[in-house]
Amino acid sequence: MSDHIILVENPADWQAQYPGSRVVSAKDYIGEAEYLKAKELKVFNLCRSYRYMSTGYYCSLLAEARRHKVIPSVRTITDLSRKAVYGLNTEDLDELVHTTLEKTSPSGTVDHFSVLIVFGLCDNKDLQELARQIFDLFRCPLLKVEFRRSGRWDIASIKPFSIHNLEGAQQVFFVSALTTYMTKRWQQPRIKSPARYDLAVLYNPNEQLPPSNKRALQKFIKVGKKLDIDVELIERKDYSRLAEYDALFIRETTRIDHHTYRFAKKAETEGMVVIDDPDSIVKCTNKVYMAELLNLNKVPTPHTVILQKGISNVSALNIGYPMVFKIPDGSFSRGIYKVENAEQAKELAEKLFKESDLILAQEFVYTEFDWRIGMLNRMPIYACQYFMSKRHWQIVKHSETGEFVEGSAKTLPISEAPREVVRIAANAANLIGNGLYGVDVKQNERGAFVIEVNDNPNIDAGIEDDVLGDDLYYKILSEFIQRIEHKRLRSNGA
Repeated sequence: MSDHIILVENPADWQAQYPGSRVVSAKDYIGEAEYLKAKELKVFNLCRSYRYMSTGYYCSLLAEARRHKVIPSVRTITDLSRKAVYGLNTEDLDELVHTTLEKTSPSGTVDHFSVLIVFGLCDNKDLQELARQIFDLFRCPLLKVEFRRSGRWDIASIKPFSIHNLEGAQQVFFVSALTTYMTKRWQQPRIKSPARYDLAVLYNPNEQLPPSNKRALQKFIKVGKKLDIDVELIERKDYSRLAEYDALFIRETTRIDHHTYRFAKKAETEGMVVIDDPDSIVKCTNKVYMAELLNLNKVPTPHTVILQKGISNVSALNIGYPMVFKIPDGSFSRGIYKVENAEQAKELAEKLFKESDLILAQEFVYTEFDWRIGMLNRMPIYACQYFMSKRHWQIVKHSETGEFVEGSAKTLPISEAPREVVRIAANAANLIGNGLYGVDVKQNERGAFVIEVNDNPNIDAGIEDDVLGDDLYYKILSEFIQRIEHKRLRSNGA
């Protein structure tokens, strides 16, 4: 196999005059075993759409799980999804945009126009430096950038562009830009460095199932004072103040299309220490990515199959009933459905495919409780048993009215948790990064199986801190301090 492949949703999108590269359909890349096993592969994802949970989105997501180098990355796709996110990255370009366009567009002649950027190149030499810098921030193969003048020139929008919309001269330019880019190294944009010792804790006082209860939040504040770190609770409305702090700790349930991700992204852009970091949010909140990552790295899980909209035959699944269907981005037992027979499976799959192009079918493994191993900087910090809700197969039982019932919990010293459970939990979390994670593990007579890795695990007073007490808060806040100091040393050239 060549060292690179080009992904398209429709093979007809790759015109005859385009380079003779290895062109692969998106459905084959997702489903064929040869791409699952391939090593050191560069993937040019040229799908028609990268919208959240589309085929194009999943191609980049699975490429990252397979350790392939992919353009665009899931981070880029997510950053381009909303101006509230990508606007954070373009702030530093405001002056360059205005001065460049003032020179090339004399006052009063043009108030708005757009340019096509293909792998960092555009066909207007006067705008080439600006195009390069935009591409450095958003490494997407084709970008349509719209500029607008309202007193000053600024970027009105940045959107991915599809090759099936290229016409005439644009196709010629695409071939030239692609050929040039194939010979270059893929690099990542730089991140700023921070300077202060204040920790912002993002929370939602009205959240029904928060990752930390009120007593835990107060303990973070109390312990923070003893460690000379100022811990302040902030809410969504405090977004504009985020840069005042040195670090951000997200204690609100994270999602991609949500302000929690925007907070994480802005914090990273500002050079702050942040947990949950944007990459961990992207990876952990999508169960399809998690399934692929764990499978590739031989971490034991219940038998899992990724189903594709319009392609997968639900009745042919070799899992057995009952089984579980999962939407990619559910949390707190939401978006997880138990199906008892083929008729239920077919009906539910049709419903879920209206929300996502991929869903998961997984072997049903009932246990009295799930293990949750808390991991911080690649080390276990707590071990909990979360028991199923009474007369239910999940930890949290949700009703149609929005009410819920939770099962009980028991915390044990790490030394008393089964070694195999702790071992595979660490293996799974370490595939994501060195942040704060909660790894859910089921154990029965067949062994231990990882269910998922949570980027935003519970730290509740009276539950997760039942063994360590205040030492649990010391461990977490001390990690923040170490990371802040490390960043300061790096920024000072030490």
